[in-house]
Amino acid sequence: MRHNLAWLAKGIFLCLAGSSAYANGAPVQPAKLLDTWWIDGSEDLDISGLSFCDGELLAVADKSSEQIYRLSVQADTERVTLEPKARFARPDLPDDQPVPLKVRALHYASTPLSMDFEGITCDTSGVYLLSERHNRIAQLDSAEKRARWLAPRWSESARARGYLQIFNAESEGLVKAEDDFWVALEREPRGLLRLRRGEVVGEDFRSLPEVADLDFRGRAEDVTALSYYDGGLFTLERNAFAVCRRELTSLRAEWCVHYRDIEEAPKYVYRDTRFGKGEGLAINQQGIFVVLDNNGVARVADNEDRRGLLLHLAMPKFASDSPRNDMR
Repeated sequence: MRHNLAWLAKGIFLCLAGSSAYANGAPVQPAKLLDTWWIDGSEDLDISGLSFCDGELLAVADKSSEQIYRLSVQADTERVTLEPKARFARPDLPDDQPVPLKVRALHYASTPLSMDFEGITCDTSGVYLLSERHNRIAQLDSAEKRARWLAPRWSESARARGYLQIFNAESEGLVKAEDDFWVALEREPRGLLRLRRGEVVGEDFRSLPEVADLDFRGRAEDVTALSYYDGGLFTLERNAFAVCRRELTSLRAEWCVHYRDIEEAPKYVYRDTRFGKGEGLAINQQGIFVVLDNNGVARVADNEDRRGLLLHLAMPKFASDSPRNDMR
């Protein structure tokens, strides 16, 4: 009996050790740059979210509360134009949750700053936007040309768990993955919120398993955008200059690519490296698309150029070449 218990204990130890190694030892490799585009018309808008919807690359911006945009990217060009996709009336102040005085004042003082849209996603029912200002999801009503709040709200429950403690570093990324919404909670601490179908209040707050070889270089560990493709949840980990594919249930990283050498290359780097950081993420069969939000800062190579930058990165070689499902 004692002999069997010893073997059982050893087996449990090895399983736990293997699980820990899997969680912490995901391969991390330099990203391969396929293309870049300077985004005409993005000056002072601060593009903050991306999503492929019905074959189009859609975007939202920090300083645009009543419009979403389209990016028509083409190879062999260095520029792409930010085109209006849809205009709509912003939602009213939520009447079912506390609204901080600063947020309430911004709503009336500045329409462009009132929503602070940070994420965009879609499904067969339409397009959804994430407001960092209100920590809520709005659905676009194309018939009435207005946006309406969905029921789930999480500000109070998230703050009670220690999240959303820093103004303007709150709900930062959104994706619809299968039947659920996932929301990225930016930093200090960072985390994810899973909103299951039919929930009024989401309680599934999740921490992100660490990846041993990701280096945040003394900056806060954060997560600023999400995407879903080929059965995996992708996280944009801005201060590590990284995109990671994570298993949808455990959130353990399967692999990561890092692009610091690209973002900080003399041709692309912005004059203040606190900005010019990855904020939007979209994935399709062509690869990984990351948009840099430069917060109005000019780049080093041209102090008159305040456009945002769109990066196109390749999937790493060890990733699957045969996608199982596509993101709408």
